[in-house]
Amino acid sequence: MQVIDYKCPNCGSGMVFDSETGMLSCHSCGRQDNIEQLPDPLARNAFQENEAKEYHCNSCGAVIMTEAETAATVCSFCGSSVVLGDRLTGKLAPALVIPFSISKEEATKAFRKWCRNGRLTPSGFMTADRIKGITGMYVPFWLYELHNKIEVQAQGTKVRTYTQGDYQYTETQHFDVYRKIRLNYVMVPIDASEKMNDQLMDKLEPFPYDQLKSFKTPYLAGYIAEKYSYTDEDLFPRVKEKISSFIDAYIQSAVAGYTTVSYTNKQIDTQLKHADYVLLPVWVVHYDYNKLEHTFAMNGQTGKVVGKPPISMAKVTAWFAGISGLSFLSLKLVSWMMGGGFW
Repeated sequence: MQVIDYKCPNCGSGMVFDSETGMLSCHSCGRQDNIEQLPDPLARNAFQENEAKEYHCNSCGAVIMTEAETAATVCSFCGSSVVLGDRLTGKLAPALVIPFSISKEEATKAFRKWCRNGRLTPSGFMTADRIKGITGMYVPFWLYELHNKIEVQAQGTKVRTYTQGDYQYTETQHFDVYRKIRLNYVMVPIDASEKMNDQLMDKLEPFPYDQLKSFKTPYLAGYIAEKYSYTDEDLFPRVKEKISSFIDAYIQSAVAGYTTVSYTNKQIDTQLKHADYVLLPVWVVHYDYNKLEHTFAMNGQTGKVVGKPPISMAKVTAWFAGISGLSFLSLKLVSWMMGGGFW
């Protein structure tokens, strides 16, 4: 077992990943180290995944209490950032990571602005003064490469209507339609954490995959990280379902030009070509309103916020009343312009 932390060589303080500079930084003396040039301690160690473990903080010696899925956290006694090395090696070793580019202060500011934009949310919610906690978390995802072999058979028609003399004619042509398609998708994300809400994670997309970097543990310093709960094979049915609508849309575009299309046979063979285990940055916001806790998520790169805020029924009623009144006034104006009475 191994607990990894990063101490500043200059002053001995804990170092954390700085989302603004992309460096491993010491907030005490200002030292900054290039993560890509740091040796990776995990590369020199091998761990047994199933051995019993008790983790101790390297700074204060306290026992580190974590859930089974936690791969990086902070010591609850002294606040030091720690990485649990044995939960990031072997089959649990991430291949890639997208580092945070939005700091906690920026995330808090962006969330408050998002709250104020909620036109149908209660005024008390819009003040955004009840943030219970905001946590930077690296969420485990699988990025899939999927190859699809598709065969489609259908009956298509083309209908033409024309006039000749005193008669109008309708001409219908019938076609046997056949399409054989190869359709590949890359970097299809599926979150692999049991505790994260799948719908929230889906709505956080897209992540900037051009920012993917080879995984190194210093990127986790100062943040929470989870290891995957489900393998790429476990989540294969879900990723197939996720791309099904895109496949259907492509098939429809491939048989465009017909008046009607009736499918008689549609075969889709989806093969898992490759899947990368990656960690993606998410700010998780817990907001306390009206004695209930609401959870929101923010993309740690783009700042996109997702979640279901409370709705003010008074504002909804007023909004519908305003729309109805405007529609009524518009109809009266049309009636007046056409010669009818205004009232």
